[in-house]
Amino acid sequence: MFDFANQAYTLLIITVVFGELFTTVIVGDRGDDYRLGNLLWSIALAISYLLVVISGPFCGAVMDYSAAKKRFLFASYLVTVVATCLLYFVAPGYILLGMVLLVVSNYAYSIGESFIASFLPGLGPPEDLGRISGFGWALGYVGGLFAAGFTLLFLGEASADNFERIRWVGPFAAVFFLLAAIPTFIWVKERSLRRELPPGRGFVQIGLERVFTTLHELRQFRDLALFLVSVVFAMAGIYIIITFAFIYGAQVIGWDENIRNIMFIIVQITAAAGALGFGVLQDRIGAKLTYMGTLSLWVAAVLAIWATPEVTQFLNARFNLGWEAQHLFLFVGILAGLSLGSSQSASRALVGIFSPQAKAAEFFGFWGLAVKLAGVIGILGLGLLQNVVGLQASVLFCALLFILAIVICSGVNQRRGRAAAQAWDERNGDTGKA
Repeated sequence: MFDFANQAYTLLIITVVFGELFTTVIVGDRGDDYRLGNLLWSIALAISYLLVVISGPFCGAVMDYSAAKKRFLFASYLVTVVATCLLYFVAPGYILLGMVLLVVSNYAYSIGESFIASFLPGLGPPEDLGRISGFGWALGYVGGLFAAGFTLLFLGEASADNFERIRWVGPFAAVFFLLAAIPTFIWVKERSLRRELPPGRGFVQIGLERVFTTLHELRQFRDLALFLVSVVFAMAGIYIIITFAFIYGAQVIGWDENIRNIMFIIVQITAAAGALGFGVLQDRIGAKLTYMGTLSLWVAAVLAIWATPEVTQFLNARFNLGWEAQHLFLFVGILAGLSLGSSQSASRALVGIFSPQAKAAEFFGFWGLAVKLAGVIGILGLGLLQNVVGLQASVLFCALLFILAIVICSGVNQRRGRAAAQAWDERNGDTGKA
C-alpha cells in the first residue's frame, strides 16, 4: 500500500505534470528551447538526491540499532505530504520557491523509498522476494493510474492558460499519499529488536560506527558491492527517463494533450505488467538474469526514444503514411513501460536476497545511496548535456549508462551473494526478527 500511495508523488510531481509545469511555465524560457528550465529542474532534483546519499546509510544504521524503521518512514511520509501540498504556492516566476520545495519534498520521498524497502527481507523467504517486490511495484503503478488519471481528467494540461487549475496538482498528490499510505502504518509490523544503548553513547555515535563497520564488512559481501555499482549506472539512466520522459514528449515530440494522456495510461499498464511478469520470472530464472534482461530492454527503448522523429519521417516517406512522431512515440512507451517496473523491482529484490536480516535497513540504506547517487549523476549529467547539445541528442547518454550497468553486473554471482548473507546471520546468531 505504501508503493500504491507514493506513486502519486513520483508520477504527478516528478514525471507527468509538475516537471513540465516547472520547465515551461514557472521558468518558461521557450526562446531557448526551455534549456534553462530543464537545467534548474535537474539541479533541484540532484541536490535532493545528494542529500539522500549523505544521510541514507546513517539513517539505516540508526534504524537497525533502534528498531525504528516505522518511525523514520512515518517522518519522511509527513514531510513529503506537507512540502508537496505547498507546491500550490509556486506561481510563474517563483523559481527559487519551487526549487526549495522540490528539494525538500523529493528528499523526503526518496529517502522514504529506502525506508520502505528495508521491510522487504522480513516479508517472506528469499525465493519469494521477487514476486513480493514485483507485486508491490505493480500495485504502485495501479495507484499512479488512479492518481494521475484523476489529475489529467479534471485538472487539465500543464500550461500557463490552465495554471489556476493545474496548480492544485501538489495538494492533490499530497492528499492521495496521505490517505493511501495509512494502511501501512496500521498493519505493517516492526520486526527488528531494539538494542539498549551502551552507557555514555548515543544513536548518532552508534549510527556512524555502524556505517563505517558496514563499509568495512562490504568486503565480505562482494557480490552486493559489485551489484550496487551496477545499480548506480542503471538507475542513473532510469532516473533520466522518469524525470524527462514527459518533458521530452512536450519539447521534442510536441505531443497533444490527448496523446500525453494515452501515453500515461500505456506506461502505467505496461509497467505494472512488467513488474508482475518479470517478478514471477525472476523467482524462476534468478534476479540477476532478470535484471540484466530488463536493462537490455532499456537500451532498445532509449534508442527508440531518440530515433522516433527520424523514424517517423522515414516511414512516411517510404510507405506514404501520414503519421506524426507522437503516434509512433506511443509504441515506444510500451517498451519503456515494460522495462520501467521490472528493472526497479528486480534491483530491489536482489538487494533483499543479498542482505542479512539483521542489517537489512543498513544495506537498503546503501542501496538507497547507490540509487540516489545515480540520480545525481544521471539527472545533473543530462541537464548539463542538454544545455549544450539539446534534449534529443543527450538522451543517448542513457543507453551508454545501461550498457555499463550490464557489463558490471555480469560479474555478480547470485548464489554466492545469498550464501554470504546466510553465513553472516548464522555466524552472528541474529536473524533480526522479534
